[in-house]
Amino acid sequence: MPPIRRVPLALIPLLLLPLTGCGTGGEAKAEAAPVADGFPYTVTNCGTKTTFDAPPERVVTMNQHVTEIMLALGLQDRLAGTAYLDDSILPEYRSAYDRTKVLAKEYPSKEVLLGANPDFVYGGYSSAFDKAKGQDRAGLQKDGINTRLNIENCARGKVGIDQLATEITEVARTFGVPERGKKLIAKERQKITTVETELKGSAHPSVFVYDSGNNSAFTAGGKGIGNEIVRLAGGRNVFGDLDATFGDVSWEQVIKRRPEVVVIYDYGGTTVEAKKKRLLNDPALADVPAIKNEKFAVLPLSSAVLGVRVADAVQDLAGQLHPGTP
Repeated sequence: MPPIRRVPLALIPLLLLPLTGCGTGGEAKAEAAPVADGFPYTVTNCGTKTTFDAPPERVVTMNQHVTEIMLALGLQDRLAGTAYLDDSILPEYRSAYDRTKVLAKEYPSKEVLLGANPDFVYGGYSSAFDKAKGQDRAGLQKDGINTRLNIENCARGKVGIDQLATEITEVARTFGVPERGKKLIAKERQKITTVETELKGSAHPSVFVYDSGNNSAFTAGGKGIGNEIVRLAGGRNVFGDLDATFGDVSWEQVIKRRPEVVVIYDYGGTTVEAKKKRLLNDPALADVPAIKNEKFAVLPLSSAVLGVRVADAVQDLAGQLHPGTP
């Protein structure tokens, strides 16, 4: 039997150092990753509960207004891809947007989506998560991809500035930048407060929102942020009683409600001028005050959904409904 050699106590820590990187069977033992501040974070979004152990790193945004939320929060470095513009991206975000890969003009196929290797998909409309394409939220979760849907699509009551604050807050928390969210919300609220102050005592003209439609009119109902934008801008949506964000109404209903102003949503292949022409050339609408007096206002569709353009949309529309107001 070999003699037992005594090891000097001072050398014992040095001899043990290599063992800290080894496990049984020679397998390396990974060190625990540091936990980011504010994580794990659990949020329930449109019925889907998700726990984030860390901020997502590769995000695909599926509609313009959610893309702009990400850019407004300074999260362009997280964008692995984007899709589906309704109109032009805001000028202040154009440079960051131009550095982001556009996956498709509209919604990408699942193959293209997965090719971007996302760990998070953020949709602005329910249509972003198409079950027929295998891109529903549950299906993506099975692929290891977390998701979020803009809450305008699932709100139970009317959507307003509080819901915008919730959307921004939850997205900012998901990405570990809550302070950026707070600053963005404060900026939106301040702009709206300024408009409300300027419009005190002003009349509220009745407004018909014309999105599209020939045989019937596709308009803004009372549940979406579009209705709230009209109200905050000093108008009254004649279809504010429609229990939907958007909906079809008959032209007979439009005639009966006699709107004083038509707000046209600008997007897609049909121009504002073509929409005006359709309304002005319809003899049935000739006695509607807005048509008779050619009172039109215009908003980009991307400004009339729950995103970072809401306050600017209120300012813009207020100026059109109340020209001359400071």
